[in-house]
Amino acid sequence: MNAPLSPLAAASASGADLLLWVAVPYICLAVFAVGHVWRYRQDQFGWTSRTTQLLEHRWLRWGSPLFHLGAFMVIAGHVVGLAIPDSWTEAVGITEHAYHTTAVWAGSVAGVAMVTGLGMLCARRLLTRQIRLGTDRSDKLLFPLLSATVLLGITATAAHNVFGAGYDYRSTVSVWFRGLFVLQPQPEAISGAPLLFQLHALTAFLLFAAWPFTRLVHVWSAPIGYLARPYLVYRRRATPTAAPKTAGRTRSASGSRRAA
Repeated sequence: MNAPLSPLAAASASGADLLLWVAVPYICLAVFAVGHVWRYRQDQFGWTSRTTQLLEHRWLRWGSPLFHLGAFMVIAGHVVGLAIPDSWTEAVGITEHAYHTTAVWAGSVAGVAMVTGLGMLCARRLLTRQIRLGTDRSDKLLFPLLSATVLLGITATAAHNVFGAGYDYRSTVSVWFRGLFVLQPQPEAISGAPLLFQLHALTAFLLFAAWPFTRLVHVWSAPIGYLARPYLVYRRRATPTAAPKTAGRTRSASGSRRAA
């Protein structure tokens, strides 16, 4: 495990650190908040995931559940790892070793599910012509940025905590992350973190900035009303058919008139 920051390292923060770990996150969070308000006021009809299920459903049947289930597990793990201090988990009897063991293996399963689902969705969009032609500019930004964020997080975990000696991000990255939201930024807490963790954090904040302008806004539209909404009843329209006997009598009568 890595050692905690020394007072000397904590006291020094260069201009680049202030730009990367203070200015950029706050700008991204501001765009995230203001962008959602603008999108809701200007584009309520576009506030949707723009489903393409009618164009292709075989890949979607497996890719979408894997991606969403993995994403929920990954988000839950990030909330616990970044927002909850290690002193709180230790206070309820969860040792540091138990926490990291659980986080690494549960996070690995969630990450594999998310990467597999995302890969299937991306392949589906590239290989299905109708879906590829319907891909707009926001999707062309979203999918690479989301893929980079996910892959960097998986790679960082695998390189340092699965196959490496171990890295305690809760004493560095988590401290920096919580400091942003209590308006006490500590850029020095992440400036010494491994490069993969730094890149993962930067791409995550860039994803936050792009969020309001992409299909990700559908995350905030939970279909709670569906639970109480009545069933929709579909009825097949009956097609009238000609009566053969009546038609025969008509033709016979016409023939009789012609014969007469």
